[in-house]
Amino acid sequence: MPELIAPTTRLHSAWLEARDEWGPGRHEDGFGLEPADEVDSPDGFATWVARLADGSGPKAAVTGPGCTYRWIVEGDRVLGGIALRHGPDDQVLRFGHIGYGIRPSSRRRGLATWALGRMLTEAWALGLDRVLMVCEVDNLASVKTIERHGGLLEGVKDTEHGPARHYWITA
Repeated sequence: MPELIAPTTRLHSAWLEARDEWGPGRHEDGFGLEPADEVDSPDGFATWVARLADGSGPKAAVTGPGCTYRWIVEGDRVLGGIALRHGPDDQVLRFGHIGYGIRPSSRRRGLATWALGRMLTEAWALGLDRVLMVCEVDNLASVKTIERHGGLLEGVKDTEHGPARHYWITA
């Protein structure tokens, strides 16, 4: 049975395994990994996990203080990550309130839909009455996930990574 947990140094090896499965390049949004983060060593990983816990460091420049990170785990296996941004409005408008990613071998199990539902509950508890979701135009899995939670398409906008769909989910 999957769970959402706060990032932890206890799962260093499991997290590295998930990262390696994604391969080189841009990593999934839900982990908050920045190019300057050194996560291979135990000390570097601990520094990164501490930054995720307090919202400081390089990611704060993108999301501002106020980003809740959760890992999607099953036992000692990291299946994905999800982040709830509740920082500056201009950054939320660029990236959305919630971003997530599921490692390739764990996709098609409904994990993203389940995790998004859990994070929407956290968003409502923070007082947000609507949540912006942004996904790449051709990411049909995310489109289905967002629409399953009542996401209404506002439109397609050009972003630094190409065109992206912008959806709103209302409490």
